[in-house]
Amino acid sequence: MVRNALTFDVEEYFHAEAFARAVHPDDWPSLESRVAGSMERVLELLSRARARATFFVLGWVAERHRGLVREIHAQGHELACHGYAHRMIGQLSRDEFRRDVARAKCTLEDVVGCAITGYRAPTFSVMQDTLWSLDVLCELGFQYDSSIFPIVHDRYGLPGAPRFPHRLRTPGGGELAEFPPSTIEVLGRRVPVAGGGYFRLLPWKVTRWAIHRLNEREGQPAMIYLHPWEMDPDQPRLPAGAVARLRHRLNLPKTDERLRALLDEFEVGPVADILLKQGLIRGGGAR
Repeated sequence: MVRNALTFDVEEYFHAEAFARAVHPDDWPSLESRVAGSMERVLELLSRARARATFFVLGWVAERHRGLVREIHAQGHELACHGYAHRMIGQLSRDEFRRDVARAKCTLEDVVGCAITGYRAPTFSVMQDTLWSLDVLCELGFQYDSSIFPIVHDRYGLPGAPRFPHRLRTPGGGELAEFPPSTIEVLGRRVPVAGGGYFRLLPWKVTRWAIHRLNEREGQPAMIYLHPWEMDPDQPRLPAGAVARLRHRLNLPKTDERLRALLDEFEVGPVADILLKQGLIRGGGAR
């Protein structure tokens, strides 16, 4: 059986890109924090299923919920980095990006006392014009990235990039393992599946079919990604445009049930375990 990567981007509901124009970072400390409660539910489901996952933790959250980070680590999950302030890479200079990621990485390593080797950019913002960020990740000691979405999209994406885990060479000559979010090919087009809004938008039967297709027909692991706030349908409503609200809130009440169904049917594990087994990285991530 192919083991699939199960990942969570650990951030607050107000960190979502849907609210980037409506909620200023200066306002974050005054908003209700709900990440701990959502994460309690996630960890409970994983414990019941005896499953492990990778948690890409936002540095801003790690600084304020150090006990939560320790609990993730204590339960045997892999910790990885989601940057500090949830800003898309294209909004940052090279130096700003380095400081943002280094701060988050150092915070996580200080909390758990071991190396953080995996990274995922906010909103999958490693794109054609931000490939320089991969060199910064190499310089900071990361072994793998999971930020390149090989699709056409209005916010992110690198069309034509490899669909499955691989080694890539950075523009500056470094090397990293890359584990892209999952897609399937339908009538010659790449369709994103098994993550975030796609996990909520598509009927569970379609997601289930897509993961089986990846595992059985293509012999590849799926990359499944979710956010703790997707387990929290009662989260506060924040101002945003109609499309942004739809993307954020669609089918939130169904995420819990679908995650349980996923854990019942598929073998899942941390990103580092899969990349290590494939010979794409050395050692493993923080756990």
